[in-house]
Amino acid sequence: MVLHRAKSLEKSFDRDPGKQEHIFAFMLKLFECKHAELAPPLKSNEECWYLPVFGIYHPKKPDKVRCVFDSSASYDNVSLNSVMLRGPDMTNNLVGVLMRFRKELIGIMADIQQMFYSFTVNEEHRNFLRFLWYRDNDIDNELTDYRMRVHAFGNSPSPAIATFALQKTAENAEQTFGKDVKDLVCRNFYVDDALTSVGSNSEAIDLLNRTKEALKTFGNLRLHKFSSNSKEVRTKLDPEDLAENLENLNFETDNLPLQRSLGLYWNLESDTFTFKVSNDVVFLSFFGITYWSRLIFFLYKGGGLKWPQICKIIKILTEQIFLHKLLEYESII
Repeated sequence: MVLHRAKSLEKSFDRDPGKQEHIFAFMLKLFECKHAELAPPLKSNEECWYLPVFGIYHPKKPDKVRCVFDSSASYDNVSLNSVMLRGPDMTNNLVGVLMRFRKELIGIMADIQQMFYSFTVNEEHRNFLRFLWYRDNDIDNELTDYRMRVHAFGNSPSPAIATFALQKTAENAEQTFGKDVKDLVCRNFYVDDALTSVGSNSEAIDLLNRTKEALKTFGNLRLHKFSSNSKEVRTKLDPEDLAENLENLNFETDNLPLQRSLGLYWNLESDTFTFKVSNDVVFLSFFGITYWSRLIFFLYKGGGLKWPQICKIIKILTEQIFLHKLLEYESII
């Protein structure tokens, strides 16, 4: 099964050379960062499992690919995910995180760089994370056995493991870096995204810098992609730590791009949340229904709204869409 999937992926490279370039660049970084290693020969009667590899593109970034190790792939009706414990749901309540995010005057966002890849797998378990790849990351070479050294995207326990380890890091750092650092990590993260608010610019700058140092010191984790609705906060932070679309801006003259997190678009200048509706979404078509389903899910799950409120919002949005002719009506097929 894994060999067949590897050959299918190789055939897709012939149809899309750009995909080949992106995936091999991703894998090169994976090996350079020591997130994966050559797999040693198996000992007699030693168990192992092989994961197919495939790439997924970010819908907003056509040149950005992420390789996923398919733990849901089945062989003889068994998959790796089907035999692993998922662990407890340690994710913070989304509504609570969003409400606290705009409770105080100064809002700040950040995230953990490659959170799942920041935590290593015990060596005795790595043979269950084997995969086939081209030796030396060269497509002209033969497929050979590699294995992951870190927790992979696609593994059902990875979110619980990463969240537990992140919170444990903050608890270990509390005595040195303060209770507010621990509270930020343990209460105001949603998986790898940090969203919180404080009362002043100086408090925001100090909290971000101490949290960054705490996670680096106690967990070798990098907190980055900072953004804030405060110009003073943005100006006084290290430019290398700012969100990618803020790094090279002149905050005095340039228009600020929207910041996206947890399905929200945050307008830093007006300090408001906004939705984006693409002109190529066709209302009541297959893709239109998909879009509206996602919007309703966000309003219900993320916004904490009830059905009467959701229906009113959808009614207003629909009227505005037809009024401005953003979308064309098309019957459901």
